[in-house]
Amino acid sequence: MDKEKEDMILTDRQGHPITDNQNIRTVGNRGPSTLENYHFIEKISHFDRERIPERVVHARGAGAHGYFEAYGKVGDEPVSKYTRAKLFQEAGKKTPVFVRFSTVVHGVYSPETFRDPRGFATKFYTEDGNWDLVGNNLKIFFIRDPLKFPDMVHAFKPDPVTNLQNPERMFDFVSNSPEATHMITFLFSPWGIPANYRQMQGSGVNTYKWVNENGEAVLIKYHWEPLKHGIKNLTQQAAEDIQAKNVSHATQDLYEAIARKDYPEWELCVQILSDDEHPELDFDPLDPTKLWDHERFPFLPVGKMVLDRNPDNYFAEVEQVAFGTGVLVDGLDFSDDKLLQGRTFSYSDTQRHRVGANYIQLPINAPKTRVATNQRDGQMTYHVDKAPEQNPHVNYEPSSLGGLKEAAPSGKEHQPMYNDRLVRDKISRTNDFGQAGDTYRKFEDWERDELIHNLVDALKICAPVIQTNMIEHFTKADPDYGRRVAEGLAQAKADHKHLGTSENRDGAEIAEQSGKQTDGY
Repeated sequence: MDKEKEDMILTDRQGHPITDNQNIRTVGNRGPSTLENYHFIEKISHFDRERIPERVVHARGAGAHGYFEAYGKVGDEPVSKYTRAKLFQEAGKKTPVFVRFSTVVHGVYSPETFRDPRGFATKFYTEDGNWDLVGNNLKIFFIRDPLKFPDMVHAFKPDPVTNLQNPERMFDFVSNSPEATHMITFLFSPWGIPANYRQMQGSGVNTYKWVNENGEAVLIKYHWEPLKHGIKNLTQQAAEDIQAKNVSHATQDLYEAIARKDYPEWELCVQILSDDEHPELDFDPLDPTKLWDHERFPFLPVGKMVLDRNPDNYFAEVEQVAFGTGVLVDGLDFSDDKLLQGRTFSYSDTQRHRVGANYIQLPINAPKTRVATNQRDGQMTYHVDKAPEQNPHVNYEPSSLGGLKEAAPSGKEHQPMYNDRLVRDKISRTNDFGQAGDTYRKFEDWERDELIHNLVDALKICAPVIQTNMIEHFTKADPDYGRRVAEGLAQAKADHKHLGTSENRDGAEIAEQSGKQTDGY
């Protein structure tokens, strides 16, 4: 047999050639089967385990490979003035990336037309190891304290009794969390349903820091801006029309664009603030429910990203790729943003549970640089992360017997100063409604109309106390905003006895009425 044909021979996971993949071994051709069917047991037991636990959030996703090309500058200044991160230093320097786009709340097979934030997570395979920039399409978030995150997700997920999505649960939480008013304003506008992944923005959402060679830091916000085709969002009606024909339209759009070589591109921009409390602002710059006004704090380009290769296998790459906000390289650092601090523990902890203790050894997650650690063992260890000359008996540090050594620092360490009491308290400048009003007034007329329509449609099934609280929040943001929602609810038919939305129930009734009677068989 020639080599080409031999390479195409089916084997089991142990490398044994399979001569019959159609029939298990049985006693006679009618059975019963026997326990020593190794190929069958291996095949079916692996099939039983083909799905790892679904992500609690961001379960539905699509992804692609590409590269990031640095400009060597931040705006018109040398980037080295602000950060020593190597991937940004040289104009034209390219770093491989993998990007995963996702919806947030709904399950792995949910339609991509649902109203939901969209995840925008980028893994940079840099020469200093991996950097994960994990964010969303919208530049803000619902909450500012990570202690509220499990409650927020529970409220947004299906009812634990009926397993039905119910907007009353979401608005019950939101109406008692005034800091969410700004995010709700974006989410229920057309910005809550991007037309596809190629034509949507991305954001790091949280505030980070850049650190230069002298250990000096600045506050940073990251933004991905589409370069080719602009930004497009959908009305609710357009989304429903698409959903009737295709529940995976955004995944298909991304895959087909790359396949035809119409490669999606984004420019990475940053906003920079000095590393202090900024008392001149009416909000705290570490608050993830707030925007930094781009007219006061301009977007400064630092590079562009091109996605030019589709995954070879969806599960191995898109499903098993694992991100974490704590995955930073030298020259990048954390701010004191409380939500960022909470995410930094939660994300990587989730990956260890979902994929396994050695998830970073999977090809999609592994850095492109050498890895040498003293971590050993654990489920699904693929190889030992040791240096070529490392004494295999020494899996600890420090050691004088051929173990690993610490690296020399590449610059002065950033050392922020702290002198305050340890407290449980929210930030002092909450200003929960100011920017929500600014955003409402900046919307175009059709965007405001769509926002009011969508809010009224969701709130009309909510309890009166929830409606009252939400109208109060919208009014504090902008009197016209609150008035229009109140008038819309007054005109809408109240519907407080429900499971999910009115449209959900209408769909169930249509199915019952339209079903065609048939006899059994």
